[in-house]
Amino acid sequence: MKIILTGSLGNISQPLAHILVQKGHDISIISSKAENQDEIEKLGAKAVIGSVEDAIFLTNAFTGADAVYCMIPRANYFDPNLDLDAFTRNIGNNYAEAISKSGVKRVVFLSSIGAHLKQNSGIIQRYNEIEGVLNQLSDVAITYMRPTSFYYNLLAYIPAIKNQGFISANYGGEELIPWVSPNDIASAIAEELTTPLDGKKVRYVASEEVNGNETARILGEAIGKPDLKWKLISDEEVLNGLIFVGMQPKIATGLVEMYAGLYNGLLGEDYYRNRPAEMGKVKLADYAKEFASIYNQK
Repeated sequence: MKIILTGSLGNISQPLAHILVQKGHDISIISSKAENQDEIEKLGAKAVIGSVEDAIFLTNAFTGADAVYCMIPRANYFDPNLDLDAFTRNIGNNYAEAISKSGVKRVVFLSSIGAHLKQNSGIIQRYNEIEGVLNQLSDVAITYMRPTSFYYNLLAYIPAIKNQGFISANYGGEELIPWVSPNDIASAIAEELTTPLDGKKVRYVASEEVNGNETARILGEAIGKPDLKWKLISDEEVLNGLIFVGMQPKIATGLVEMYAGLYNGLLGEDYYRNRPAEMGKVKLADYAKEFASIYNQK
């Protein structure tokens, strides 16, 4: 199959490309950075240099493809001029236009847990809107991948562990957190891209469900701090902390609302009704080794 991937050399797209190339597919990777071309070609893929913020470029890139993988690039939450809603909405609309005009028939879109919610989901609310836009496309099969909480988001707690000796958040504690590895997401996406589908479907991806306290214990053992604790703090405390370190206040507010939804069960209500038939292969204890390596370099 001829498959187009967005996401450049990111945490999901790179292992995804490796899987698909190994299976013999013709893979092209869209990247906004020309300097990534050599690394992309080393994977056995073709580099297509351009921006997902350019609908005409996307249409040309998608034309002739058997399947495409679409994702929203991560934005800089510390940029005071960033309009995250507009950024996300624009790219989602560009994907819809490019899919329609290129005639591609098989699409996988990286959405998110909580995308079933029209409100009270914080910064991921826009994924609900994008799924709605893509649902209006006819004669195209689309899988909405809804991964859970990424393991690598735990890296944000390294400064707190080093400076305060504990993890603090407005979610977790004794409540379960459905964690996921990018490698497990990549495997699921590869399966969807190469499997025929009629219509639209949602697929959740998770690697392991672990509560906050157990998460802290596993990470603590990996970094030589077996007594590491997970401390529940208020929404206001989290918000103030994010703003203090320079995050844009509106985005910080959205993050706090998202994590509050994870804690009170709102964000995961559809996930728990539609759990993956099988959990991914990468468990938290496996990821903890990578976490420890990064922790020790800081």
